[in-house]
Amino acid sequence: MSQNVRKGEELNEIPLKKYLKEQGLIENENSDWSVSQFSTGFSNLTYLLEMEDKSFVLRRPPFGAIKRGHDMGREYKVLSNLSKGFSKSPKAYCFTDNPDVLGAPFYVMEKIDGIVLTFKEAKKRGVSATEFPNIAKNWLDTFVELHNVDYKAVGLTDLGRPDGYVERQVSNWGKQYLKAATMDIPEAKKIMAWMEENQPKEYQHSLIHNDYKYDNIVFKDDSWNEVASVLDWEMCTLGDPMMDLGTSIAYWFMHSDSEFITRGWPSPTSLPGNPSRSEIVEMYAQRSGRPINHLVFYYAFGLFKIAVIVQQIYYRYNKGLTTDERFAHLDKATQLFCLMAWQAIQKDKIEDLF
Repeated sequence: MSQNVRKGEELNEIPLKKYLKEQGLIENENSDWSVSQFSTGFSNLTYLLEMEDKSFVLRRPPFGAIKRGHDMGREYKVLSNLSKGFSKSPKAYCFTDNPDVLGAPFYVMEKIDGIVLTFKEAKKRGVSATEFPNIAKNWLDTFVELHNVDYKAVGLTDLGRPDGYVERQVSNWGKQYLKAATMDIPEAKKIMAWMEENQPKEYQHSLIHNDYKYDNIVFKDDSWNEVASVLDWEMCTLGDPMMDLGTSIAYWFMHSDSEFITRGWPSPTSLPGNPSRSEIVEMYAQRSGRPINHLVFYYAFGLFKIAVIVQQIYYRYNKGLTTDERFAHLDKATQLFCLMAWQAIQKDKIEDLF
């Protein structure tokens, strides 16, 4: 869902229109345009540009963000190559890191029509308990399809280093947490130490999305029978597909989870009719044929990674690098995600943590 552009996050009209004309996307740089901003998500800024009866989506890093994790050129490369072996990704049109245009790297891609199933969208449409099993099935089937992409055949062999991926992830996310910390959360360091000791040493390699959840996919229509596209490829890399699954089930909030999560971080997965996290894991195992080992590790890692991402966003707010009031209480979410991860470790399960 798009809305008016937030104050301080406006686009520089004249150089951007000139650039779009140079790229052959528009005919006249003096054409009228309409710009709105997609309201979901806390990371890269995403805009809808409408002009000359055309629609484009522009993505750029957030203001005040560190470069790591917001590599627009890398995301553009993923989309440019992925279409050779995966039909459910947006077409990328152009990329530039010329600071004279917007002051930051950005790329432009096609606008995908369809339904992004946020909590608000599900409530507005009155999605029933009988519809969610089909929604979850098609969401999951697309996830498995992505993990089966031959990344060598589509030219993405150099996207990442799958050997040693888990070890690097555990180390790097721990370092990022310490760098962004604004308070002492005892569970965080316990989780970091536990993951160092309990990480799997052997695992399969695949293309992974790293942020695969309902609000990053577009359904073609409200029959929920077809996923039109997968969005938000900024963290896509080569690695362990179980790390991808762990992050996805970490986002798979259930009605039985903490009230702070279900109210403060509302997700359509917490509505009646959705499979449980355990059921999602079993569905993935059946459809992918992959063994599911070290499940608690992958789930705890997913929760910790979300905690770090949220903390990094709160850090920017805390330091005055952004004034977006949506971020004002994200430190509480960081605490809760760490607590959930530690509870999962202590209880050795992924549900009924409290």
